[in-house]
Amino acid sequence: MTSNLTNPVVLIEQRGSTLWLTINREERRNALNLDVIKSLHAGIEQAAAANDVRAVVLTGAGRKAFCAGADLSKGTDVFSPEGLDEPTTDFGRLARRVRELGIPLVARINGACVAGGMGLMSLCDLAIVAESARFGLPEVKVGVFPMQVLVYLRRLIGPRMVNEMCLTGELISAARAYEIGLANEVVADDQLDARIEALLARLAAASPVAVKRGKAVIAAMEELAFHDALSLAEAQIAIASRTADAREGLAAFNEKRKPRWASAEEKA
Repeated sequence: MTSNLTNPVVLIEQRGSTLWLTINREERRNALNLDVIKSLHAGIEQAAAANDVRAVVLTGAGRKAFCAGADLSKGTDVFSPEGLDEPTTDFGRLARRVRELGIPLVARINGACVAGGMGLMSLCDLAIVAESARFGLPEVKVGVFPMQVLVYLRRLIGPRMVNEMCLTGELISAARAYEIGLANEVVADDQLDARIEALLARLAAASPVAVKRGKAVIAAMEELAFHDALSLAEAQIAIASRTADAREGLAAFNEKRKPRWASAEEKA
């Protein structure tokens, strides 16, 4: 663990080439507060600076909740107007940093994923979900609205489903989350970790350079019209095909062997 706290709100642990970030507030259903958001941001910075991290896994402690959203307990002042002099929020700054991360971020959804938890999940590149998990945006039931979550969620699912989830506040099942595009895979609860490890192995086999460049292009294309996106792609494929990893990948294919990524060796 990389925290000096006796009971850190986020556990940061490197397992092989993966950095695990675990929200450690099981008694509060892994609800978000300022300390959690700042600790997640610190974990993302650690992953970005590391030479040997190929993926990040984001999850919650225990088996009941991935993240229950903002901590609404009395005294937390989660909706306090303090800080309105700042043009960005702590969660917004975390989201901006995650979007720049050049390695895959995987959501391990082990239980309830609601409100701000949906925001965290939506920031991830991939999501593996336990079949007992439930998803929802219940903010309207406490008199607010999932404003920031909308920014990320509308990029994942269709507007009708976004409207339904936001306006009714009702939860949906893991199976329904898969149907509408929130999850890559739904698995039995006791198979969650095995499927996560299988996915991490596949990610580790990919070219680090290709992944980093590809993630940047995906983010850029989301902001572009068709013709501009196509022009970007045409320029980027010319550059990508000339990298050391591209040369090694082609050589490995022709020689019928596994590629030895120079970019990964340089980081090791």
